[in-house]
Amino acid sequence: MARAAVPRRLGTRLRWQVATLVERRAENEGASTLVLDVPDWPGHLAGQHVDVRLTAEDGYSAQRSYSLASAPDARHVEITVQRVGDGEVSAYLVDGLAVGDPMELRGPVGGWFVWSAGQADRVLLLGGGSGVVPLMAMIRARRAAADPTPFRLLHSVRSPADRYYLPELRRGDPGLTTEFLYTRTSPDGRSRPPGRIRQEDITGFAWPPETSPMCYVCGPTGFVETAADLLTGLGHDPDHIRTERFGPSGG
Repeated sequence: MARAAVPRRLGTRLRWQVATLVERRAENEGASTLVLDVPDWPGHLAGQHVDVRLTAEDGYSAQRSYSLASAPDARHVEITVQRVGDGEVSAYLVDGLAVGDPMELRGPVGGWFVWSAGQADRVLLLGGGSGVVPLMAMIRARRAAADPTPFRLLHSVRSPADRYYLPELRRGDPGLTTEFLYTRTSPDGRSRPPGRIRQEDITGFAWPPETSPMCYVCGPTGFVETAADLLTGLGHDPDHIRTERFGPSGG
C-alpha cells in the first residue's frame, strides 16, 4: 500500500496510535529493527522520527524518540533501536517486545532534517553509530523513487561488528557509495588507524565544497559537532549542512 506524506495532518501526527510488531530484525549485537503495522499511519518523509510510549500495568509510562528507518512508501513503519546500557525502554524494545505485541507511537515529527527526491544535486550522509538510521531512510527513499541523485554515505562505528544494515548496504544501489570509519577496532588490512572522524576522512570521500552537496549529519553530539565543524572548515556552505544529534535520555 503506497503512502504519501501529508504534513498538514497535524491531528493524526499528534495522536497516539497503537502499533503492532510484525517482525524484528537484528542489525548488530545491540540494535534491532522493529517492523510495525500502524493502521492509521499518515505517511512520513525520510529523516523524520516518531515518539514511542510504553505503559506498564501499574500505569507507569516512559517515552522515547526514534528515527524512522523505512522509506515513506514502505508497507510497514520501521524503527531501528539501539540498546542503551541500562535503558528501560530500549532494552525492552530490543529484547522484550514480541511479535504481535502492541506499543504506542506518535508522529511523524520533524521537518528540517528530511530529504525528498529532486531536492539536491548531490547528497553527502555522515552518520555516527545509530545516527545512520534516518540516513538509511533517505537511501531507501531514493531507491523507492528511482531518484538518480548521487549519494555518499560515511558511517562511523566502533568496530566492524557494530555496522548497521550491512547486507543491504553491501548490495548497494547505483549512484550510492558507502564507506565505514572505525573508531576502536578496524578490519585487517585497513591502512587507516582506528579513530574519530578527521578532516582527511571527509576530503578523501566527500565532494569538494564548490559542488555544493547537501550534507546530512546525524549521531551523538560529539560526532555531529566535529563533523559539522570539519565540513564548514573545508568550505562547505552552512546552509547546506543539516544536523540531528542525540544524547543520553535514559534509553
